[in-house]
Amino acid sequence: MQNRLEMLAQLVAKNPKDSFARYGLAMEYANREEHEKALEHFGALLEHNPNYAAAYYQAGQLLRKLGRVEEARGFLERGIEITSRSGDLHARSEMQAALDLL
Repeated sequence: MQNRLEMLAQLVAKNPKDSFARYGLAMEYANREEHEKALEHFGALLEHNPNYAAAYYQAGQLLRKLGRVEEARGFLERGIEITSRSGDLHARSEMQAALDLL
């Protein structure tokens, strides 16, 4: 049986625009502390689906953890813009709280 990373990588390879699989792959890399690969996949996800709010939050949190505060701020601010337009007030408030901690 293949592991989660391999399964998600195969799903993304078959359909690079699959936001759910791409997000899962980014999170799996983040959980394994393969930070640059995680950020690469968050970026690819947002390139194809710029309204995927969770990716802004998770990328911002990862960058904050890495001490890359200005980059984190950029992701969180873009996420706040997206969630403000979409009316996702819960996600917006989480990103605002994360931004306030920077």
